[in-house]
Amino acid sequence: MGEVVQMHFTTVDYVIFALLLVASAGIGLFYAFSGGRQRTTQEFLMADRSMSCLPVSLSLLATFQSAVAILGAPSEVYTFGTQYWFLGCSYFLGLLIPAHVFIPVFYRLRLSSAYEYLELRFNKTVRICGTVTFIFQMIIYMGVVLYAPALALNAVTGFDLWGAVLAMGLVCTLYTTLGGLKAVMWTDVFQTVVMFAGQLAVIVVGASQAGGIAEVWRIAVNGSRIAGLDLNPDPLERHTFWTLGVGGIFLMLALYGVNQAQVQRYLSSRTEKEAIMSCYVVFPCQQIVLSLGCLMGLVMFARYGEDSPLDKGYVQTNDQMVLYFVMDVFKDLPGLAGLFVACLFSGALSTISSAFNSLATVTMEDLIKPHFPNMSEAKATLLSKGLALSYGLVCLAMAYLASLMGSVLQAAFSIFGMVGGPLLGLFCLGMFFPWANPIGAVVGLVAGLAMAFWVGIGSFVMRMSGPAPLPPLNSTALPLFDNMTTTVMTTLATAATAKPRPTGLDALYSLSYMWYSAHNSATVVVVGLIVSLLTGPMKEKELTPGTVFPVLGTLLFFLPERYREKLCCVTPLAQKPKLTNAQPYQMAQKDTNGAAYCKEDTVTEDKETESDRAQTEEEDLETRIVLPSCQLSDHTVQETAL
Repeated sequence: MGEVVQMHFTTVDYVIFALLLVASAGIGLFYAFSGGRQRTTQEFLMADRSMSCLPVSLSLLATFQSAVAILGAPSEVYTFGTQYWFLGCSYFLGLLIPAHVFIPVFYRLRLSSAYEYLELRFNKTVRICGTVTFIFQMIIYMGVVLYAPALALNAVTGFDLWGAVLAMGLVCTLYTTLGGLKAVMWTDVFQTVVMFAGQLAVIVVGASQAGGIAEVWRIAVNGSRIAGLDLNPDPLERHTFWTLGVGGIFLMLALYGVNQAQVQRYLSSRTEKEAIMSCYVVFPCQQIVLSLGCLMGLVMFARYGEDSPLDKGYVQTNDQMVLYFVMDVFKDLPGLAGLFVACLFSGALSTISSAFNSLATVTMEDLIKPHFPNMSEAKATLLSKGLALSYGLVCLAMAYLASLMGSVLQAAFSIFGMVGGPLLGLFCLGMFFPWANPIGAVVGLVAGLAMAFWVGIGSFVMRMSGPAPLPPLNSTALPLFDNMTTTVMTTLATAATAKPRPTGLDALYSLSYMWYSAHNSATVVVVGLIVSLLTGPMKEKELTPGTVFPVLGTLLFFLPERYREKLCCVTPLAQKPKLTNAQPYQMAQKDTNGAAYCKEDTVTEDKETESDRAQTEEEDLETRIVLPSCQLSDHTVQETAL
């Protein structure tokens, strides 16, 4: 690589890396042979709905803090400065709305898969559409997430490429298949700790070598890397306060509101309250992660200044630059480089294991159980394990494909980003607009996906056929940090060249990637509503109780009752827990042939009903107090979406 010999790992580094894999596998085996021993699908896929707040919140954090993120954020800050930090402003609403809108709806319906909701709200077709979209999205993403860090590592350190890919893929498949969701969540907790340790080590050692944090800050200020508040409202600007702080909300909603990997974690909580608490705990953790990424970028700048290893030709892409920096900082400290690589692969493992588990759940609950209603519990569990295993092998195959795609890595990430928005739109359509009907939902989803691919592929082609060759800054194949829905980190306008403002279609193609999620989900909602109104909107009586969140009912409180009934915004959410033991249960049982809850549930249900009643009344009171405020915030989100 350029003029510099590859930096190599010492034995200590390899030992630390191996320890990470062994510990992860050990946690998986522990849950395979303890507790309920993963004998029921409820335990294997839903962790018996018994998890407490801490593992749920750390697991939520780890799922989307993948290796790609750990490499993406520092190189972004190194190259463009700390503007990216304002993404933290979007976390606030991006986690409050899931906590008080999505979680109560999903939790009280006692779902196993988020897409079960789509059947209760619309019909089976919509559910299958949602499921297939999700499976397509996850499979593409898994391979890239596994391959990208291994490739960067191989380029900088000569670490065996397929050795790393196979070790990670197989260990991950092993503990996901044997230990189920419990193992996935507890390994996530362990991997989060390793991730923090790795990043902290780099920052502490790097800063002390550069002469302390104050010196790092001084150099960053002199190099104009500390960005102020940029209030430019132009949606074509890559990063401004609005794109990050408002566009970021929709990214967060697509991640934390409706993504099966996350919904599954909420639903595995003991109580609704713990699920909501875990959302609140994620908030400060997310901020810390973001700040660590930014700090690392500044320490990098303090070390290299303007002449980066990239310009000198030591490395080829931005993600390799971060690894080069780490190896450079730790060259006299054996073991610490190994710790950072362990941190990197923790990120990858936590993301992939969540993908395996959520894919197995969705395939089982949405595609298999409805067709085989009488399958025995033992058989269903065995099949779920088989699914987790086969998705693990599919992931390795996708990693191999990713290696053949080369520069199409970017496109694979984009595809991921393109699918998150329309799915968010589909759930919003069902949850906030009572008159949306199944036809509207399907047409809306298709329109949203079409719009997403059109804009995504259009901008990709536009960049590839750009008049001037792109500077190396732009060539990073890594989306940032919340890479589940964030698309490719490409810079459309570098500070150096002031381009004329694009017009017409070019303007649509140059939309900041942070707006993709908002743009695509808004498309789904608008098209869905128009089609629903043309094909006959749904009536209040046709809705399954508890599937609509009453935003509109509260906003239109000034209208007389009969008009509100016409607009079907009367049913408040507060009544829902009272219905839980009656109506939605039977409904779910009828529709999904018992997929909504397993047989043991019915017995415990009767016992729990009495104690539930008291609790429900308490919760009702709380709900009535909480709802107005969150509806307000929700309204603002809708306005921005429309």
